[in-house]
Amino acid sequence: MKLTVNGEVRDISAVTLAELMSELEYEGNWLATAHNGVIVHRQQRSQCRLAEGDRIEVLAPMKGG
Repeated sequence: MKLTVNGEVRDISAVTLAELMSELEYEGNWLATAHNGVIVHRQQRSQCRLAEGDRIEVLAPMKGG
């Protein structure tokens, strides 16, 4: 299915957000995720089902100042 991940349209075989993270090799407990603009906590990613056209954001904190 086609999803928009961090602004880029991609063909994805994953059906849950947890599977997507694994498929795209995103690792780390510090990563934040959003599904169609709604924050999804790490513990809920395996229950978050994906559908054609969904928008996913994967964010990592950055140092700055």
